[in-house]
Amino acid sequence: MTTSNENIEVAKLQKQIAESLGLTLDNLVFNFENGSETISLELITINPVHEQTFLLHKTKALTKVEALQKMNEYVIENYKRENSYTVQWVKVGEDDLHTSYFRAQNIYEALDKFYYGRDLSNYNVFSVTLNPVA
Repeated sequence: MTTSNENIEVAKLQKQIAESLGLTLDNLVFNFENGSETISLELITINPVHEQTFLLHKTKALTKVEALQKMNEYVIENYKRENSYTVQWVKVGEDDLHTSYFRAQNIYEALDKFYYGRDLSNYNVFSVTLNPVA
């Protein structure tokens, strides 16, 4: 695939993922990292209210397009099937209680997604609740 075609495919897949999640591209970061043999993709969400970032999911592949295809498949096939968790938290030194929602296989994964890229000592988590299945 030529670079121009690859860029077009990357943009299409990113748009599809955002639409499937019901988010705008402004609220998503597609973080690609080149490894020795694979490319890692971390999909990060940005909460527009408190401007905090959280990990949605990560995947690995041989190319950016393949990584995005895997992410798109995850969002369509698996994301809605995972458990839904509510995390109530405060940033140390602030008074505002925030509520964030995560899809994860278990409570540990939900907390990993919450703490992604953060210093644990800068946040107080008051509760993590498994939400009822609708």
